[in-house]
Amino acid sequence: MDTNALLRALPKTDDVLAAPQLANTLAQTPRPVVLDAVRGAIEDARERLLGGEEFTPDVSQIALDAAGRAALASRPSLRRVINGTGIIVHTNLGRSVLSERAAAAVAAVAGSYSTLEYDVEGGQRGSRHVHVESLLCELTGAEAAMAVNNNAAAVMLGIAALARGKEAVVSRGQLVEIGGSFRIPDIMRESGATMVEVGTTNKTHLADYERAMTPNTGLFLKVHSSNYRVVGFTEEVVLADLVALGAPHGIPVMEDQGSGVLFDLQPYGLPDEPTVASSIAAGAAVVTASGDKLLGGPQAGLICGRHDVIERLKKHPMARALRLDKMTLAALEATLFACLDETRALREIPTLRMLTTPVAQVRVRAESLAQRMRVALGDSAEVVCIDEIARAGGGSLPLAEIATVAVAIAPATLKVAELEERLRTGAEPAIIARVKDGRLLIDPRTLLSDAEENVVVARLAEVLGTA
Repeated sequence: MDTNALLRALPKTDDVLAAPQLANTLAQTPRPVVLDAVRGAIEDARERLLGGEEFTPDVSQIALDAAGRAALASRPSLRRVINGTGIIVHTNLGRSVLSERAAAAVAAVAGSYSTLEYDVEGGQRGSRHVHVESLLCELTGAEAAMAVNNNAAAVMLGIAALARGKEAVVSRGQLVEIGGSFRIPDIMRESGATMVEVGTTNKTHLADYERAMTPNTGLFLKVHSSNYRVVGFTEEVVLADLVALGAPHGIPVMEDQGSGVLFDLQPYGLPDEPTVASSIAAGAAVVTASGDKLLGGPQAGLICGRHDVIERLKKHPMARALRLDKMTLAALEATLFACLDETRALREIPTLRMLTTPVAQVRVRAESLAQRMRVALGDSAEVVCIDEIARAGGGSLPLAEIATVAVAIAPATLKVAELEERLRTGAEPAIIARVKDGRLLIDPRTLLSDAEENVVVARLAEVLGTA
C-alpha cells in the first residue's frame, strides 16, 4: 500500500475502544482518560506513517499502545519512593514517614465519618482542637495548645493574634529564611505587625531589647535557627531573661522552635536542642514547632503556651483558614500518643528511630545488604561498605553529622550516573540514591524495612543484567 492507503486504513476511535485489549483498561480507568489515550495512539501511528515508517495499522496494536498510555496517565503524581540517601527528614521526599500506628489512624478516619467536630458523649457539636490539645499539654507542660497546618502558619497566626498593629521585636541574627522562601520579615508584614530589628547578625544583648521597647511593643519574638548556625564570636539572649524583661510591661515572648523536639536528643549522640517543654518552663507565652520534622509526624504546626494566649489564637479569624483536616489530626494524635513513652516513640516512629539508631546496628545491616548484592550482582559491580555521614535534613540539626555506613556500588560496565538514573526512573517504586566519588551509595539508615532492601537488590540485578 502507498502512504495514503495506509492512512485511510487507520482504525477509527470507536473501533479501538471496542478492542478486547482495552476491556480491562476501560473497566478500571475513567473513560475520558482512555479516550485521550486512544486518540494519542492513533495520532502517533499517523505520524509514523507520514514519516515514512512502513507498517500496517492494526487495531490490536494501537489498542495495546493506548492501554499503556492510559496506565501512564492514570499513575498518581504523588507516589511512594525508596530513600537510600541517608537524609532522614528529606524535604523533597515528603519529610517524616508516619509510624504504622499513625498510618492506621489515618486510614480509619479517611474512609468513614468521624468525631472531627462531634462530641459523642454530649450528643452535640465538638471542637477539632480537643483531639491533640491534652496530649500536647501533657508532653510539654503547656496550659493550652492547638495545631494548624504547618509551622509557618503557626508563626503567622501567633504574630497576627498578638502583635497586629503593634511592634514585634526580633534579633537581626534570627531573621531567617527557610525552604520555599519563608522569611521572618515577610511573615511579620503579612501578620500586620511592625518588625523592629535589634542587635547584630552575630550578637544581640538584653539591653538591645530593652532599648527597643515602646508603649506600642506587642511582642518579643525569638526564632530558633533550625537550618543554619552562626558560630564563633556570637551571643544571644536567653529565653528566660527575655521573658523577665517583658513580663512587667505585659509583653509576651513567642518562640519559634521550628524542629519540634520533645525529647532530649543528646543521649543519642545528637546536638543539644531546646525542647518545647523547656521553653514553656522558661516562661514563653507561645512556642511554635513543626509536627513533621524531629517529632516524626505529619505536616503540622504545633502551638503551645498560656491558656489566655492560646484562646486568642483559637478565636482569631485566621485560625479557620489554617486548621487541620481529619486525616492530619488522626496522624498527629497517634504520633503524640506514642511520644508519651520515649522508649516506645524511638521504636515506633521511623524518624526518631533512624535518628537514634547506633552506627553499629547500621553497620550490621549494611554488611548484610552488601553481601546480598555481591551474590546477586556477581562481576557486574564491585560492592563495599564505607563509613559515611547521614543528615537529619528538613532544616533540622544543620551541624549534626550522624555516623552511618553506606553500601557503595561501582558498576563494571554501566556508568554510575546511568545506574542512578535507571534506579530513579525505571520501575516503581523509584529508588533515590546518592552518587559520590564514582560510586552509587545506598544508606540502609533510611531504608524502612527488609522489603525495601529486597527491592533495592532486585532492581540493581535487573538494571545490571544479572537478574
